[in-house]
Amino acid sequence: MALREMRNMRIGLAQTRQTHDFDANVEAVFRYLTIAAEEGVQIVCFPETQTVGYRVDISPTNAPVPKLELERVHEEVAARCRELGVACILGTETPSPREKPYNTALIIDSDGEILGTHHKARLTPLDLLAYTPGERFETFELFGVRVGVVICFEGFRFAETTAECVRQGAQLVFHPQNNTTRANDWKTPIHHAMVRTRAAENTIWFASCNACLEPHQNCRSMIVAPDGRIHAQSELMREELVVADIDLDQATRAMFDYDVAASAPVLFGDTVLREEFESVLDEEAGGERES
Repeated sequence: MALREMRNMRIGLAQTRQTHDFDANVEAVFRYLTIAAEEGVQIVCFPETQTVGYRVDISPTNAPVPKLELERVHEEVAARCRELGVACILGTETPSPREKPYNTALIIDSDGEILGTHHKARLTPLDLLAYTPGERFETFELFGVRVGVVICFEGFRFAETTAECVRQGAQLVFHPQNNTTRANDWKTPIHHAMVRTRAAENTIWFASCNACLEPHQNCRSMIVAPDGRIHAQSELMREELVVADIDLDQATRAMFDYDVAASAPVLFGDTVLREEFESVLDEEAGGERES
C-alpha cells in the first residue's frame, strides 16, 4: 500500500510577554514575526490583546484606546507579514461604536492584506468592564486553508463558537488567549482539557496561544491534533515560539459531521479494521437510499 502524501502546514504560537507597555508589546510582535519566518512558519498566532495589553490586570481598564498608534502598528505588522511571506493572527483591540473597545484578533495574510477581524463575542464579567462584545464568527482563507478564530473564554467555555467556525469549513481554529495573572492555577488542567476537547469533538486542528505570564499562567500554548492528542506545547511562564508541522488531511471534521465511516480512524486507529463494521455502513447507506 502506498503511503499517503501529507498536506502539511507549519504553524507557530508566539507565547510572548505582555505588559502595560505598548512599545514593549509591539516590539515582541515584530521580534517573533522574524523568528517565525526564520523557522519557516506560514501562520503565526499571537496572544489575546498582545499590542495593548489585556485590560484586566495588565493594562488600565478605562485607558483611552490608542486609535492612531494602533492603526499605525496594524499597518506596519501587515507590511512586515508581506516582507516575510508570513500570515498572522494578531491579538489587539479596535474601537467600537460604544465607549469600550472590541477585544480583537486581526487576520493578516502573507501578502500583507488584513483580511478581516474577529471581535471576542463571549465576555467574562471582568471582560465586560473593559470591552464591547462582538456579534459574529467568520472564517478566512490562509495558504488555501479555511481558518477560524475564537478568543480565550469564548473558545474554552462555549463549544458552539468553534463549531460555528467548523460549520463554515474551518479545518484549523486559532485560539488567542490571555490566561491569567491571578492565582487560579487549579484551572490549568481544566483549560488544557477544554482545548483538547475543541479539537477532538470537531476533528480539526486547534491552536491555542497564551501570553507568557508571571507568576501565574493558567494554560500552556498548545497545538492539538484532530484526535485530541497534544501535538506541540509550550512551557508555562516561558517566552517562546511553539512550532509544528500539521497534516491538514487529518482535519476531516468527521465528528462535527457525524460521519460514521470517517470517524472510525479517529476512534480506533489501527486496532479496528473497516471490514469489522462494513456491514453497518452498507445498511446505513441502504436506509438513506430508501428514505
